[in-house]
Amino acid sequence: DDEFADFESWDENNISMVPKPTDPAELKIWLAGEYAREGLKQGLDLQERFGVNPYQFGLIGSTDDHTGLATADDDNFWGKFVESEPSKERINSKMGGRLWENWRLTSSGYIGAWARANTREELFAAFKRKEVYATTGPRMAVRFFGGWDYQASDMEKSGYAGIGYAKGVPMGGVLTGKGDAPRFMVTAMKDPNGANLDRAQVIKGWRSSDGKLHEKIYEVVFSGDRTVDPATGKIPAVGNTVNYNDASYTNDIGEPLLATLWVDPDFDANVAAFYYVRVLEIPTPRWTLYDAVQFKVKPPKDAPLITQERAYSSPIWYQPS
Repeated sequence: DDEFADFESWDENNISMVPKPTDPAELKIWLAGEYAREGLKQGLDLQERFGVNPYQFGLIGSTDDHTGLATADDDNFWGKFVESEPSKERINSKMGGRLWENWRLTSSGYIGAWARANTREELFAAFKRKEVYATTGPRMAVRFFGGWDYQASDMEKSGYAGIGYAKGVPMGGVLTGKGDAPRFMVTAMKDPNGANLDRAQVIKGWRSSDGKLHEKIYEVVFSGDRTVDPATGKIPAVGNTVNYNDASYTNDIGEPLLATLWVDPDFDANVAAFYYVRVLEIPTPRWTLYDAVQFKVKPPKDAPLITQERAYSSPIWYQPS
């Protein structure tokens, strides 16, 4: 029921072209093993069964191209192979001339790391402590802290990040239970050269006492005067300013900065859980639309022409004491 989960999904066979399972039960297992959120949930189960969580990983974004070019922006996407480089033919041709359609490629992604200095040593230290986040291309700045002593006034202070470290843990950290619900500081700033932000969500996963694994998406801060539907927990779409004729958009909707102090309303001190942030931009042109306009070609009917770029923070885990 997560309307934003089916983002540039690659539920295809592998490069050996071995078909994916057709049996529904096998396919369910096959697909579940492909997604980070399911891995994080399985980690909670393994923690309970064996005393260690092998899936306590951070989230990063990267490319998988074979051109040697770091060009992961939709308006400057150079593809995956030579045949995927910009041309009027690529949108209607296949990867490597024989694999899948080029239009299925995603122009993505980048690693965001909160390092103490721009040095190799400090960057790798940030990777090791999982103080990292993934973006699908935009250079958004996302911060996520968890702890028990944050106050709403902390969010208004210029040194709020220092307060985040002093009173709790950053993304990639672990909280040990104290009884009451932890508080989370969530901030997201738009790419200075990119689109405004639609919303920031907290995604929670947990293992209940009966051994079942659960997940839930919370709309914690969002642009405009929208309200959360109490029945569904969802908010209306932000809108769309994309001009399909010239592959442009405007920042007439959305916000440049989103920030909030959030407390889990469904917290159970006896249940292990993880939390991570997903930040969504307003809709923008996908690289397929840029190609269609630039080369004056008609894209395939199944090719998406707009996208909602996003960022994913590394989780913060809660472990009962």
